[in-house]
Amino acid sequence: MTRVSPAPGSGRGHPERRSRPRGWRFVIPVLLFGAVAALILRATLVDFFYISSESMTPALQPGDGLLVDRTAYDGMPERGDVVVFDGTGTLVPYRSANPIDGLLKSMRLTGNGDYFVKRVIAVEGDSLSCCDADGLLELNGSPLHEPYVRPGDASSDVEFDVTVPAGRIWVMGDHRSDSADSRALLGAPGGGMIPADRVLGRVDNVVWPLSRIGLEP
Repeated sequence: MTRVSPAPGSGRGHPERRSRPRGWRFVIPVLLFGAVAALILRATLVDFFYISSESMTPALQPGDGLLVDRTAYDGMPERGDVVVFDGTGTLVPYRSANPIDGLLKSMRLTGNGDYFVKRVIAVEGDSLSCCDADGLLELNGSPLHEPYVRPGDASSDVEFDVTVPAGRIWVMGDHRSDSADSRALLGAPGGGMIPADRVLGRVDNVVWPLSRIGLEP
């Protein structure tokens, strides 16, 4: 009788070959799903930004991570709120917006870029001026007390007298002597007023670093 040997790789006469783990095949789809879910979440419900300047000190410090509620407004923001907005065409007048750029920004693929965080001081229909005999802003004819302004700063070192048109807001940083805000564009198209539809949302809490979690601006 003719003797035969097992064919190479048949497993007969050799230790059984272990099958490769298959879990790795699911890693990429899971990662893609997670990335898409994060984009949808950040474009519709909440978003995350970080502070890179001192214009909002002492309430917000450089390096703070902010949780932004994108569902906070159905129209006009409220006075005193700290908001994140797209400054293209306003605080960044040299760059014009385009549909693709707008789509990328809505999906938060462009980083902090032209986004700014400031405090809403006046809304549509308000009159605002600097300053009264005590150095305070006047809002609709009454002095505006601002406990959030950085100690040692004046309410404003720029004089102005404006009326906020429909659909726009007037914003300022808490660190008035180190903030590029609505005052920086007085006399420019729009007069430093930010379109309300450029507001992405309201800053609710600091979520980073750990030592500052939960602080409200």
